[in-house]
Amino acid sequence: MADKHVVRFEPVGIEIEVDEDQTILRAAAEQGVMLMHGCKEGQCASCKSFILDGDDVEHDRYSTFALPDFEKDEGYTLLCRAHAYEDLTIELLNYDEEMIHSGLPIQEAVVEVVSNDHVTHDMRHLVVRLVEPETLKFFPGQYLDFSVPGTEETRSFSMANTNAREGGRLEFVIKVYPDGLFSNFLDTRLRAGDRLEVTGPFGVFTLRDNPEARLVFVGGGAGMAPILALLRSMAERGIDRKTTFYYGARRRKDLCFEEELRALEEKLADFRYVPALSEPDSEDWDGETGLITDVLRRREADLDGADAYVCGPPPMVEAALELLPALGVADKRVFYDKFTTTGEG
Repeated sequence: MADKHVVRFEPVGIEIEVDEDQTILRAAAEQGVMLMHGCKEGQCASCKSFILDGDDVEHDRYSTFALPDFEKDEGYTLLCRAHAYEDLTIELLNYDEEMIHSGLPIQEAVVEVVSNDHVTHDMRHLVVRLVEPETLKFFPGQYLDFSVPGTEETRSFSMANTNAREGGRLEFVIKVYPDGLFSNFLDTRLRAGDRLEVTGPFGVFTLRDNPEARLVFVGGGAGMAPILALLRSMAERGIDRKTTFYYGARRRKDLCFEEELRALEEKLADFRYVPALSEPDSEDWDGETGLITDVLRRREADLDGADAYVCGPPPMVEAALELLPALGVADKRVFYDKFTTTGEG
C-alpha cells in the first residue's frame, strides 16, 4: 500500500492526504476539493501551481509547453501530473473560492450506448444511459473520462445535458479524428447496446453566480457540448442574464444544434446565438464570416464587467484568452476549457 503525505494548499489553508500512487489533483477531487484544472494530461497548464515547501515530487509525462523546464526548476508544478513523496505546501496560482469546496464525489460507472449519430460530418452525438450506478450527480459543464476499450488509456468528454435524472441518460458531442484512439472506435465500431466504463465528474467549466454580469460564450467544434449544457441549464432555471453565444465553424455543414439554439433565443429573451463561418462555401450565407475571435472583436467594443466562457480547440481558446481582457473582461472572469488532442492517435 502506497504511503500517504499531507499536501497543504495556500492561500486557502486546505489540507488533504495524498497517496504516492495518485496525482495531487486526483486526490483533491476524491476529497471534494475542486481545484482548477482542464485536460488532466499535463498539456493545458490550468492546474499550474508553485511548491512553497518540500521538493520530493515526481511528475508523470507532461508537455513542456505547459511546464517549461526552467519553470519546473524554479518550483512550479502541474497538479494533474504531480505525485507527492513527502509533505508539501503548494501555492495555488489559479483558484476559485466559489468552486473550491463544491466538489462532487468521483464515481466509476458503467454506461450503455443508446444512440451514436452524426451531428455533423465529423462530430458524433453520443447518448448513453447509466447502468451501474443508475445515477450520477454532476454540474452542467463538467466532463467524464471514458476508458478506451482494449487499452489503459482514457479520453475526456463534456456532458451536453444538465443532469442524469431522465433515465440516467448522458449526452456528448464528440469530434471524430481519423486516427483518434477513441473517436475512431466511436466512428467505426461503437453501437447501441455496447457498454463503456466512465469516471467522473471532473472540470470547473460551470456557471458562476454573478446575476448582474453579462455572459459571453465563445465556442468551436465539440466545445458546443459544455456551452449547450450551460444554456440548457439557464433555460431550466429561468436565468435571464444578457447572453451571447459566438460559435465558430469552417463551413455551413459544420454547424450543429441550430434549431435548438434558435429555440433558446425565444425561450431566453436576452440570449442571442451568433454563428460564424471562416470558410463560407456558398453565397446564400448571410451570417458572420471570419475567425470567431475576429467576429467577437468586431461586434463587442466593451465587455467591461462581463463573464466569459470559452471552449473548443486550443488555437481558438488561446486567441480568445488574449482578446477578451483587451475587450474589458477581467482575467478572473474568463473561464475556459481547452480541448487538447495530443495523444489521440
